[in-house]
Amino acid sequence: MSVKTVSKRIGYTVLTLLVVLLLFIVGVLFVDNYNTSYLKISQNEDFRSNSYLIKNVNVIPMSRDTLLEHYDVLVKDGKIAEIAPEIKPIDFKVIDGNSSYLMPGLIDMHVHVWDEYELGLYLANGVTAVRNVWGLPMHLRMKENINNNQIIAPSFYTTGPKLTGQQFIGDDNLNLFSAEEAIEKVKSYKDKGYDFLKTYYGLPEDNFSAIIEQARISDMDIVAHPSQKVPFSFHLNSQIKSIEHAEEIVQQPLQFDLDTLKLRPIIDTISQFKQANYCPTITVFYNIYKMMINDAILESESIEYINPLIKSEDSQNQFDRWSNAKQSDPETVQRIKSQHEFHLTIVQKLHEAGVNIICGTDAGIGVTLPGFSIHEELEFYKQAGLSNYEVLKTATINAAQTHRIMNDLGSVESGKIANLILLEANPLEDLRTLQNPKWVMVQGRFLSSDVLNGFKSKAKDRPNFMATALRYAENLLFER
Repeated sequence: MSVKTVSKRIGYTVLTLLVVLLLFIVGVLFVDNYNTSYLKISQNEDFRSNSYLIKNVNVIPMSRDTLLEHYDVLVKDGKIAEIAPEIKPIDFKVIDGNSSYLMPGLIDMHVHVWDEYELGLYLANGVTAVRNVWGLPMHLRMKENINNNQIIAPSFYTTGPKLTGQQFIGDDNLNLFSAEEAIEKVKSYKDKGYDFLKTYYGLPEDNFSAIIEQARISDMDIVAHPSQKVPFSFHLNSQIKSIEHAEEIVQQPLQFDLDTLKLRPIIDTISQFKQANYCPTITVFYNIYKMMINDAILESESIEYINPLIKSEDSQNQFDRWSNAKQSDPETVQRIKSQHEFHLTIVQKLHEAGVNIICGTDAGIGVTLPGFSIHEELEFYKQAGLSNYEVLKTATINAAQTHRIMNDLGSVESGKIANLILLEANPLEDLRTLQNPKWVMVQGRFLSSDVLNGFKSKAKDRPNFMATALRYAENLLFER
């Protein structure tokens, strides 16, 4: 057999394998897309209307601390058109609120979304807007589908990939080696359609300053996971719209010293910057403690709501890490518990100093559940001393005021987007009622409790490991 014939056969074999691989990829993604078709507006007639007259509800507007008893709310073309004691019926479908409690939908300002199933989980828990803070190419497509009214989902905003210093190597980081590279990445993410920038560990001052300046020029807000390469006060900048994680105050300026006297000047520095917004993400750290005291946590039913790729990789790795830490030093459990309790003190002191607290959970990683976790996060703010109204503000009006592009969310007012939840009881008296909304409205589209329960059941133990892996691989091949 000639060399030429052998080469042709090899070429045909390689081509065949590539075709088979391509068909496999297309097939996997097609099946995953089919399995989430229950979210598609075109395939569900009930999702298509976005104009309603809501009668007889007790409105919690969240623009002020009050309750409007027995009011009507008119929703037209996805927006709140009128709020009044009585609105005469028009041609829109009427929803009887039966004297239940209507408030703006919740906003989770720190999530990691891995698939469309999770969009349904957020809605089922009354979360009608999310800020995704680890952007990948799939999130741009997701955002486009949502904005084009192709799928029913929370209002969706996303950062680009995490901008990180050069020594934090890992497939989850976009390492920057120069100020020039930082500037080009900011420009690139603006052009691609990401809403915000996410800065992360290890950014030195020259690279960080370049990001901030180009963000100003490109009109992109920054979400900052504090970098230990600059002073903590460096993050108090008008281009940085929120600082993430109460634990970073412990780990960086306090150097793990849980001392309230040393905390005071840090809080004072933050509070003096009037534009500061702080996103504590108490729940994700508390879940470290839960992993250490529950050896069977990864077998619990609730973990079935975690994306299967994340469950097999990140959830397992985090569990192994903290299980090993506990075995190496049993006192680690109490140290984590004590740090969690100190995080509540941080939230209390930030709030007392007038710093704007915004609700974020870090859902989608470890054992922090999409959607469900917001209720635990809000309860922690309650434990930190906030009133129910102040707690609700963190996930409504406070969150909506963080970024200009979110200003039409977060309250029940004329002209705002009709992202609403109806509750059996008054959340100003009992926050637990948030866990089971009677119905949810997102951009004026009505979702009954039966539909919401269906979203939960569809997302439980979902079979999309390979589809998620392929979408993540896309990021590694084309974004980094």
